[in-house]
Amino acid sequence: MLTTTQKTEVHSVAVNSLDAAEEIWNQVGDKLVLAARSRAYIEKLAESIDSQIPGYPTVEIGKPQVDNFIAIVADMRGSTKHLLCAISSKRARVSQLQRVFYETSALLPSLAKVISYECGNVTEYLGDGTLGLFCVDKQDQSSTIYAANRAATKCIDAVQSIVNPLIEDRYSLPALHIGIGMAYSRAVVTLVGLSDYMQPKVFGECVFRATKLACGVDEVMIDEALKRMWPTAKNGVLRFLRRKARGDVDGYLIQKNSR
Repeated sequence: MLTTTQKTEVHSVAVNSLDAAEEIWNQVGDKLVLAARSRAYIEKLAESIDSQIPGYPTVEIGKPQVDNFIAIVADMRGSTKHLLCAISSKRARVSQLQRVFYETSALLPSLAKVISYECGNVTEYLGDGTLGLFCVDKQDQSSTIYAANRAATKCIDAVQSIVNPLIEDRYSLPALHIGIGMAYSRAVVTLVGLSDYMQPKVFGECVFRATKLACGVDEVMIDEALKRMWPTAKNGVLRFLRRKARGDVDGYLIQKNSR
């Protein structure tokens, strides 16, 4: 669970993000111009580019690296329905595009803040979700696994205890729900894009599988590789239930053992 101090910090992130979102909407919402400004500070043909990838503060052009990562994908449930189906003005103060804009504006930075508490980083925002990464400690794999799992459970806690009360209070919106997928693999750290705009990226099976596994409702699912790595102990507090995910990917639902 999040500490009291962490909850205060995440609440502040969510509030500030919503304030900024409302200001943006007031300026451009009527025109439906929600343009994202690219990070144009990246200079053409720079030797290296600053990165949010854990363990890789910079990524050099032409020098890909291979490392072990746990990918954590958090995905909001029902965002397409929220966008396409109007909610009654008697029920909520905002609807459709404006609703989704505010929901994601509160949700995504909050998830990124929570993941950062466990030494992971969000490297991509996926419209209605986030891609976070943990670089696996070669000397202590268990510590990275535990950190990623704490981040996942804390993300659900943050949505339920911070984001949902906030959007209900400000806009009378129903509660949000997220699915979280986690997966392990070796992956390539490289740069993608055109020469005048290149972006650091981790490319590996863990990213694809985590995306497929982020399909539950306030649940965490992991892939086979991460389950095999998971530290074992007598009288463990967790159990893993095999579940079908999206496409051809199977996974395991993490549940706490009842005492």
